[in-house]
Amino acid sequence: MYSVIVVPPPGGGAGGQLRIACGERLAFGRAAAGDGLTIGHEGVSRVAGEITAQGNFWLLSNLSEHQTYVVENPEGAGEHIKVAPGRIEAPVPFEFSRVVLPAAGDLLAFDVWAPRHVFGSVARHGLTGPLTAPAFTLDRTKRYFAVLTALCEPRLRGAPHAPLPVVEELVERLRPLWPAVSRSAVYWNIDYLAVKLRLRPGPDAAEPGRRLNGKKESLVSLALRFDLVREDDLTVLAPVPGEVVR
Repeated sequence: MYSVIVVPPPGGGAGGQLRIACGERLAFGRAAAGDGLTIGHEGVSRVAGEITAQGNFWLLSNLSEHQTYVVENPEGAGEHIKVAPGRIEAPVPFEFSRVVLPAAGDLLAFDVWAPRHVFGSVARHGLTGPLTAPAFTLDRTKRYFAVLTALCEPRLRGAPHAPLPVVEELVERLRPLWPAVSRSAVYWNIDYLAVKLRLRPGPDAAEPGRRLNGKKESLVSLALRFDLVREDDLTVLAPVPGEVVR
């Protein structure tokens, strides 16, 4: 049974999707032989790498001499792994991946899908005793969560390196669901989030004269890294008639 699907780049020399069964290998490069994936660019090695299917994940071998490859998670808002030159069979855990190859000033990419991911139940199965304390407690009905979602929105919409919105842009983005929003209110919620998510101490424990630089970047990095805000949460930015976020 096929477990990995490779989607060639435009002009990649393949007629359509390439399917690999568990244990099978697919070579890629400028001169990939046989049923391999040919990438016709002078900046790509003749034999650039190899993909091996392994059930619900896959392995990437970087056979180039000098170029590091990057495997991005398009659903991860910046999540990625690096595969150094000469690395053999690096495991890639993403269900949907984009392999990025630097090539003589260009960045070439093709997609790899491993859609057979299996998830077990996270139920407690009758275990007794106190519940585990949550790592982060966020109320998705509160204004601070709408502010955090608006901060994360550009990267959640598929631009992992997008600059974060400035406060004025946040105000305009939030106004349809929060008519009374202001710059000071947005700043207050950002400060509140920094304390709530433990990126800085509360006012009683803060050291005099110390400031947290890159506060917005730190908030977005933490939120996206631990899935505190997901693409599905963008619905909180769509106002419901007659309702506003509390």
